[in-house]
Amino acid sequence: MHNTSVILTDPQRRILWVNDQFEVMTGYTKRELIGKSPGRILQGPESSQEAVLRIRKALAEEKPFEDALINYRKNGEAYVCKLAIHPIHDHRQNLVNFLAFESEGEMEKFKAIDPAKIHTVLPRRYETSSLRGLNEIRLFERVQSVMVREKLYLNPKLTLRMLAAKLETNIKYLSQVINLHGSDNFLGYINSYRLEEFKSRILAGDSRHTTLFGIAQRCGFKNKSTFFKVFRDKMGMTPKAFQETLLRQQRS
Repeated sequence: MHNTSVILTDPQRRILWVNDQFEVMTGYTKRELIGKSPGRILQGPESSQEAVLRIRKALAEEKPFEDALINYRKNGEAYVCKLAIHPIHDHRQNLVNFLAFESEGEMEKFKAIDPAKIHTVLPRRYETSSLRGLNEIRLFERVQSVMVREKLYLNPKLTLRMLAAKLETNIKYLSQVINLHGSDNFLGYINSYRLEEFKSRILAGDSRHTTLFGIAQRCGFKNKSTFFKVFRDKMGMTPKAFQETLLRQQRS
């Protein structure tokens, strides 16, 4: 499974989670993929329409299937993708997810995969955790959903314990999924949402009415030095330089 790319989508086939190997294989990051359709991201001019139609038909029928087609990496390079897709139903037989396995290797490696038993490789500090497999991925899905839907990151006093209570889970499980699937610690993960909110507000022209740190405070940052450090670390420039770059682009 180490060389197999794994994708979890919702019933509408929007990406909820991918494993690290998928990022390696395609060149896309998790943040670029979440909420997108795999087909729209990966298919291109040489992707067989016959294969695409077969895949769509099988998805609509909610049955496990295997196929192959040409996909494209982020850099435009084409590759032959072998895939196996499993629909996942709840105890009432309602469709809740699609779980896809993709590889440039042979299809036979997928034959024995049981989607109910998929697991991620846990770092040593999480080896004794009972949160595994789809339960782990689904908790991260809930984290992402509540962050986007309710914008909890706008609260400068938000803590790991508060978010765990909101999601009715414990802080150990929450820390685990944010570290593994958010690729950061809790504060870094929350600050990434605040940073994106700040950038969107700059793009919307909010800086005409207040200072840059004033906007940052509205985005959930409560410490000026922390805000500037996070921005420089993530963007490779100061907030002021970012603002000036946008202004130059708008004039040109």
